[in-house]
Amino acid sequence: MGSTHEIDLVVNGESRRGVASARTSLADFLRDELGLTGTHLGCEHGVCGACTVLLDGAPVRSCIVLAAQADDHVVTTIEGAGDGETLSPVQEAFCATHALQCGFCTPGMVLSCQALLERTPHPTEDEVDEALGGNICRCTGYVQIREAVALAAGRAAEEVVAHD
Repeated sequence: MGSTHEIDLVVNGESRRGVASARTSLADFLRDELGLTGTHLGCEHGVCGACTVLLDGAPVRSCIVLAAQADDHVVTTIEGAGDGETLSPVQEAFCATHALQCGFCTPGMVLSCQALLERTPHPTEDEVDEALGGNICRCTGYVQIREAVALAAGRAAEEVVAHD
């Protein structure tokens, strides 16, 4: 067995510490060590996107990122997408457009959409498709997911205007 290392990172705005072996994936670390089970494991080969989290604001497939690579970085999981009391605009839009069905891909899909809207507040359909290219959904056909992104982009714009 390999040696273990302490991993220090900020998860959902909170400093966290845990222990991981050199080969522990970030997904397994989040789920098993930190108890954040909203990160789903699908293929465990980086293909399906169910395990997508944000690492320093960028979407990554946490099943192929080592926990050690996240040491001293910032991770956002689906548990940190909203503020704990209210859903994020993307989560609200997913509910409003019925963009979730079985819910398995939803955590990764929501975080990929949030990252897209952070860097491109009003994305084109092509930009949405590109951003979702690493996330597979077997239920929705992506139509409602695209609608959710458009709705969240509209809400985000309204919030910016309201707070200026």
